[in-house]
Amino acid sequence: MILGMVAMPVEQFEELVANALDGIPAELGAAMENVAVMVDDHSPPGRLLGLYQGVPLTSRGAHYSATTPDRITIFMATICQTCQTAQEVVEVVRRVVIHEVGHHFGIDDKRLEELGWG
Repeated sequence: MILGMVAMPVEQFEELVANALDGIPAELGAAMENVAVMVDDHSPPGRLLGLYQGVPLTSRGAHYSATTPDRITIFMATICQTCQTAQEVVEVVRRVVIHEVGHHFGIDDKRLEELGWG
């Protein structure tokens, strides 16, 4: 185990992600369209905490149909390795989920930083 790493069952981490999604204002949650949120419990090498892949809502037009869902991936191992406490994991998961959902709504990294969700 890496010093400073928080150990947590995948099911508990998935619940944190679900809670973060539930904490998104209802009108935004209802506006999320054709997006799957997943937990990767292994994580790729590096420091990436989350990843949005897809076509933001602001870029979808008439051409957007019969398309595979966008994907938001939350990287469990990376988050747990960077946190010192379980409470810190909760806070980081919430921030990362909101950040990636922001990308789904077409908000870029610069604006997310300005809003405090960088």
